[in-house]
Amino acid sequence: MTTHSTNTTSISYRDAGVDIEAGDALIEEIKPFAKRTMRPEVLAGIGGFGSLFEMPKKYKNPVLVSGTDGVGTKLKLAFELNIHDTVGIDLVAMSVNDILVQGAEPLFFLDYFACGKLEVGTAAQVIKGIAAGCEQSGCALVGGETAEMPGMYPAGEYDLAGFAVGCVDKENIINGSTIAAGDVVLGLASSGAHSNGYSLIRKLIAKSGIDFASDFHGRPFKDVVMAPTRIYVKPLLQLLATLPVKGMAHITGGGITENIPRVLPAGLTAEIKKGSWPMPPLFTWLQAQGNVADLEMYKTFNCGIGMAVIVAEEHAAAAIDLLTEAGESVFHIGQVRAQKAGEAPTVVL
Repeated sequence: MTTHSTNTTSISYRDAGVDIEAGDALIEEIKPFAKRTMRPEVLAGIGGFGSLFEMPKKYKNPVLVSGTDGVGTKLKLAFELNIHDTVGIDLVAMSVNDILVQGAEPLFFLDYFACGKLEVGTAAQVIKGIAAGCEQSGCALVGGETAEMPGMYPAGEYDLAGFAVGCVDKENIINGSTIAAGDVVLGLASSGAHSNGYSLIRKLIAKSGIDFASDFHGRPFKDVVMAPTRIYVKPLLQLLATLPVKGMAHITGGGITENIPRVLPAGLTAEIKKGSWPMPPLFTWLQAQGNVADLEMYKTFNCGIGMAVIVAEEHAAAAIDLLTEAGESVFHIGQVRAQKAGEAPTVVL
């Protein structure tokens, strides 16, 4: 006969590895930072089952534009270097820069933070970075999810995802359909590798044996390689309100040669002129460590250009002036022309 033993010990959720009190402490710590990102349209923010956001009255025929992304294997360096205050900016930048290229103003952002065991101090640093990215892009951090999942992640590691929702008037949507031969491609400088190509970057760093604390062109190497992604929202919204912009491309995974074609009509090629902007030292160094071919560099990394903007030739000078005044480093990096037989939609010459 089988007997069942009776155990009078009470097992709690905390015994299973989930600390609800830690989650509550995190929410209290991040509330002031989220509050700084609020917009008048937010009707209910952090802490509810859902977040309420009223459509801004200025839009006559509003179209919602959404984007989602993560930070990729740049997180592996964040764990190794114990740098957690900038990856949140990367997270926001990936999504808000993406929806911006269609002419959308980012309205609100939500994040998903998952870990095996919640370390409140680390999570708070990450989410403060997310709030900083939202401030830079003028969108409200209206909520998110902190998931503590014992056994899912190694100790000290976490994963991040986020999404942004923006709005554009239907007649102002930018889809590249008006781009024509003769238009000018402007490049806005990146702040570094942004959040792309880090699987290769980590491989090249390991191969080189470089000390992360070593001086690299006047800054510690770790600060160069972990520099947060530049957020282009405010200067480009200013440009959109002033001049007709035909197309924009956020230079992310796929680099220059794979992202610009996403906005080009069939039959056109963007001819990008190598050397028309300064290649940041990080990319020169990465190329040397792995003897990486030029083509591989341009299709893996942003190589110093984080955003491409396509305008008619007669608007190029005014666009450069406006963006420069708004704090961007802008370069005339190429021209749109008719595509030759068998040619790629973007070539770097």
